[in-house]
Amino acid sequence: MSMDKDAFVALLEKIAPPMLAEDFDTGRIGLIAEGTDQIEKVGCALDATPYVCERAAAERFDALVVHHPAFWAPMHGITGRNVEILRPLLQNNINLYAMHTNFDHVHGGINDVLAREIGLSDCVRMDKTPSSIGVVGTMSKSFAEISKILGCGLRVWGDVSGVRKLAAAGGSAFDMELILEAVSLGAEAYLASELKYNIARESPIPCIEATHYALEAPGMRALAKTHGWEFIEDTPLTSIIQ
Repeated sequence: MSMDKDAFVALLEKIAPPMLAEDFDTGRIGLIAEGTDQIEKVGCALDATPYVCERAAAERFDALVVHHPAFWAPMHGITGRNVEILRPLLQNNINLYAMHTNFDHVHGGINDVLAREIGLSDCVRMDKTPSSIGVVGTMSKSFAEISKILGCGLRVWGDVSGVRKLAAAGGSAFDMELILEAVSLGAEAYLASELKYNIARESPIPCIEATHYALEAPGMRALAKTHGWEFIEDTPLTSIIQ
């Protein structure tokens, strides 16, 4: 692939229109760091970690496309970890682009890929409100098989032995409003990440917690595969001690 930077940005905005993003993403998505005007080699990752950025430099990418915004807080100086992220990109003239909640909401984005990966069929999208994310579908795989597919353990609150209709939402999506919407669509359990105790206690259906990375990386891998980009794995080291 070869295109100028403006055409590349236009392509990314077509894939995940910025207008679909949540308000809290304002100023945090899109072209985060400017690099070369000509794009030929593209890397893709879930996060712009120091490791990912060093890999992008080593592989001589012209652009790095990530899901999570690289910087959440306003910067009045570039220090610490922010230096580790920006230095390899700026020194090697690499563009950094983030598509976050806009890629969560778009058809074919994070949540649709997740549903496909874990074997959900007859899926219905959760779209009751502008901030709704996730899908509800019929399970074709067991939770043990889903755990293996995702590459992480699952923490379960409640009895999931008879569950056939599962709601799945990428990222930190344990929100009571979303859970109730899932229930209204027939969900018998809810899969997401970063579960809080009070939500688990109050939820009318079992809550199943996976890691944030496991639920969202499939969407970025699929994006990379579709466009011929290279996906950079940077899986957090996690374990369960019992």
